[in-house]
Amino acid sequence: MTATHAIETNALRKVFGDNVAVRGLTLTVEQGEVFGFLGPNGAGKTTSIKMLLGLAAPTAGAAWLLGAPLGDRPTRAKIGFLPEHFRFHDWLTAQEFMTLHGELYGMTAETRRRRSADLLERVGLTPFRDKQLRTFSKGMLQRVGLAQALLNEPALVFLDEPTSGLDPVGRRLVRDIIGDLRRQGTTVFLNSHLLSEIEITCDRVAFIKHGEVLRVSALKGLVTGETSVTIHAAGLTDDMAAGLSAWGQDVRVDGEQVTLAVADDQALPQIARYLVEQGAALYAMTPQRLSLEDLFIQIVGTDGGL
Repeated sequence: MTATHAIETNALRKVFGDNVAVRGLTLTVEQGEVFGFLGPNGAGKTTSIKMLLGLAAPTAGAAWLLGAPLGDRPTRAKIGFLPEHFRFHDWLTAQEFMTLHGELYGMTAETRRRRSADLLERVGLTPFRDKQLRTFSKGMLQRVGLAQALLNEPALVFLDEPTSGLDPVGRRLVRDIIGDLRRQGTTVFLNSHLLSEIEITCDRVAFIKHGEVLRVSALKGLVTGETSVTIHAAGLTDDMAAGLSAWGQDVRVDGEQVTLAVADDQALPQIARYLVEQGAALYAMTPQRLSLEDLFIQIVGTDGGL
C-alpha cells in the first residue's frame, strides 16, 4: 500500500452463490482526488463500495483504505458514506438524526452541536432541523444523508448516487460541497449515473464492467478534448495495430478500419507516418472529439445502460 493512495484494491472479488457480482476489481485512488466510478447497471459498482466499507465480505482479493486493510476500526472512523438506497430513522428529526450519528462517532456534545449546525446550514436544511425525517422529500433526505456523511470530518467519503433525487439546485449544491472537500484535501469516491455530473466534478474516472476496471481516464483530458481517431488503411497487420498503442488507447481493428483514442492531436501526423513507413496504404484518418458519454459507449459498449 502506497502512502499516497486513499484506496487500493487488488483483484477484489465477490460471488453470491452462482452469481459473480465483482470479478476482480483492481484500482488505486490518490488522496485528495475526486474519483468517479462508472459502469452499466449490474457492473458491480455498489457491491464494490460495500466491500470497501466492510458491509460485504470479499470472496477473494485484498484492499486498503487510507493505508490500512479493510475492517480496520480506527480507519473506518475516518470515512463517510452516503448510500444510494438510504433507510434513515424516519421518526427522528434532522437534528436528532445528526446527534445520533455524532454519538456513534464518539463526538463531544459541543462538537456534535457545532458540526450539526454547520452541515445542516450547508445543505439548506436549517429551517427543517426540528422536522421528522418522515416528512422530508427524497431530495431533502438525500441532503440530510450528505450532512451525516460529512459529520466526522472524514478523510475519505463514499457518495453512491448522491444527486439522484435532487433538482438542478440540489445538484449544484452537491457539486459545490464536493469542490469544497477537494480543496480541503478530502478524497471523494463518487458513483453516479449522471455523466454530466461526473464530467464536471471528478479528477479521474474508472470505467468498469462485470466488476473489472476496463480503463481509468483523467477527466482533464476529456474536458480539453480527447480524440477518437478512425483510420481506413489497407495492408494492416497485427503488429502494426499493436504498434499504434504507442500513441493511444483502446486500439480496435475491424478489417481495414482501426479506431483508437488519443489525448493529443499532435499524434495524428506521427500515426500517419508510422503506418506508411510500415507499408500500409493509408486512405483516410478521421479525428472526432469525445464526450464522456461517447467514451463510455466506446469502452463499456451498449449492452446495458447506466
